[in-house]
Amino acid sequence: MDEEYDVIVLGTGLTECILSGLLSKEGKKVLHMDRNDYYGGESASLNLTQLYRKFRPDQTPPSELGRDRDYAVDLVPKFIIASGELTQILVHTEVTRYLEFKQIAGSFVYRDGRISKVPSTEMEAVKSPLMGLFEKRRAKKFFEFLQNWKDDDPSTHQGINLDKDSMKTIYEKFGLEPGTQDFIGHAMALYLDDDYITKPARATYDRIILYTSSMARYGKSPYIYPLYGLGELPQSFARLSAIYGGTYMLDKQIDEIVTDADGKFVGARSGDETVKAKQVIGDPSYFGAGRTSAGKIRVVEEGKVVRAICVLKHPIPGTDDSDSCQIIVPQNQVNRRNDIYVAMVSSTHNVCAKDVYLAIVSTVVETDKPELEIKPGLDLLGPIYDKFVSISSQYTPTSDGKADNIFITRSYDATSHFETVVEDVQDVWKRVTGTDLVLSKKEVEVQE
Repeated sequence: MDEEYDVIVLGTGLTECILSGLLSKEGKKVLHMDRNDYYGGESASLNLTQLYRKFRPDQTPPSELGRDRDYAVDLVPKFIIASGELTQILVHTEVTRYLEFKQIAGSFVYRDGRISKVPSTEMEAVKSPLMGLFEKRRAKKFFEFLQNWKDDDPSTHQGINLDKDSMKTIYEKFGLEPGTQDFIGHAMALYLDDDYITKPARATYDRIILYTSSMARYGKSPYIYPLYGLGELPQSFARLSAIYGGTYMLDKQIDEIVTDADGKFVGARSGDETVKAKQVIGDPSYFGAGRTSAGKIRVVEEGKVVRAICVLKHPIPGTDDSDSCQIIVPQNQVNRRNDIYVAMVSSTHNVCAKDVYLAIVSTVVETDKPELEIKPGLDLLGPIYDKFVSISSQYTPTSDGKADNIFITRSYDATSHFETVVEDVQDVWKRVTGTDLVLSKKEVEVQE
């Protein structure tokens, strides 16, 4: 370990693996280390033994759940938006050659005590119980307005300025009911809370167009998912890094981030070995996770997320026996500030044994009783065979890293997709290299 690298990357979460893959592809000499003996960090997919070891070290998995190797249980529930930024990175790097994708069968939204499918076709929209007949007409006009919008053609603007007018103004212009606003803002624009309503409408417009274009791409839902679990994503980017000369060391404890007299990064120490590099990138757990690291507070807690991994022996009731789905419980429906999400996958995705379903219920923690907060989501699942609850801190770096060459990524948030992960990748990339990340555009193949 006495040679010097351009970049040391600490932690094999998806954010770190994308960055190490991209940096290796750019010709950087990268050393990637992780304290765990598996890839993925906080975004890993675990087999049954690893799952029980993490949550219940004194218990062995019940034999009736089937074979250990049939399982790849995601720790963080997220889906890939078909037309989103992660898809662009997967295609740009050609990491898609290591992965196979399947569609998520449907997206559902909770309203007035029941769940309804988010329409994916015009026919479904006509039949949907989410709106009455007159509201459907108003909503149709709203969506036509968005689809026809052209920045350089004022005749499509109907007197609205997306960069100045708020979403509240636009909802009122089209006379949309609060329930419809909930549906648009939370089930389509995928906002966690209602703060967006008073802000300029441009960001919401972009999110709705992303959702509708993703929905149009493959049908049933706007989401795709990798076979064998989300842990396949970091592993595929690690493979990309290795092809371009990146070096990997798993099961390697990092004991110290070494800095010089000016506080600049010099290297990382593991035991009595120190490996040197010009820059370091890593997840918050390697930099004190809220405590001091090398005499500095490098990351601060912004909040917490509660997640419950639930093992079911049946599909979720009310989802037409879907083998996979997302359910959004908008915050207004359950008197909260943040939405509750349910993400469900099954043996169709090669992540569990036959006739087993894995549902993860999650939300942003708002009280001192986090498990009670996800109850509205848990109540939708029917009988739960087993449940593993975690509460994770959300860390964010205190500085941009340019002064000391220490670049820290963010924790995985409560959103149901990877768009914020890619924003973090783009942000760290720009801070590390000084240039914007430019991606090429192509299509992703999805299994029927």
